[in-house]
Amino acid sequence: MKQRVPEEAAGQRLDRYLASLPEVGSRSVAERLLGSESVRIDGRPEGKSHRLAGGEEVEFEPPETERPSLAPEPMDLRIAYEDEHLVVVDKPAGLVVHPAPGHASGTLVHGLLEHAVAGGDADRPGIVHRLDRDTSGLMVAARSEEAHRRLQNLVRTRALERHYIALVVGLPRSRSGRIEAPIGRDRRDPLRHSLDSDTPRDAVTHFEVLELLPRHALLDVRLETGRTHQIRVHLAAIDLPVAGDPVYGRPREVGLTRQFLHATGLAFSHPFSGERVEVESPLPEELLSALEHARSGG
Repeated sequence: MKQRVPEEAAGQRLDRYLASLPEVGSRSVAERLLGSESVRIDGRPEGKSHRLAGGEEVEFEPPETERPSLAPEPMDLRIAYEDEHLVVVDKPAGLVVHPAPGHASGTLVHGLLEHAVAGGDADRPGIVHRLDRDTSGLMVAARSEEAHRRLQNLVRTRALERHYIALVVGLPRSRSGRIEAPIGRDRRDPLRHSLDSDTPRDAVTHFEVLELLPRHALLDVRLETGRTHQIRVHLAAIDLPVAGDPVYGRPREVGLTRQFLHATGLAFSHPFSGERVEVESPLPEELLSALEHARSGG
């Protein structure tokens, strides 16, 4: 197959770019393709460390893979809101949103198929935005192709309002703030996202202090954009790492076994009726327990 390298991929290594393509899917597959010299840039074979300029024509033969068909799986999910067009689910921590390498079953998508989600990518029907595996809280999913298209438009135009509660280590310098810093896959560690990236994308996060504690602060965080790990990366960048975050913050802080980050509020104009939809989710018990620990100075 042939495709044009997008301008925003300029400066990215060829192996990382290939791995990001859905037809390739992983660094190991990308390296196999490059090792067989079956990848050509503007007609010439290139090595994995070749830096893209943007606008080139990349040609490769996609690997043949058989993807298992998705089947509904019964799950005890809390449905916070639903109608004929969409469903809002309160995702528990520890649940992966959609199938990925190592998670072929038991994902949120498998559970939502019981609730007739549909539209968009065949591997992730109904999904228009995501939460990290160990972040809990509210997500909206579509029940038709048209609903998926309209919900995606809400996300694209920043009309899907998403509020989170985060407990951070340290005390903010101000009661509220706006963090505007592009985020992309980290240059040195492909498992992390950071401000030090060859593929930065605009990212904006707003926060407001809800409560100041002896060593921590409880924040209301609002996403203007929705990049991977955005809240965790942005708060760590201003020296307010999320408590319990094993990648960017303080693992096992105040007795936590996962990051203290919960999608507590979701609001939007219904994509079909235009009526206002507002859904809230209370903090899970394990986060309430950690909050009490932090209040006592733990």
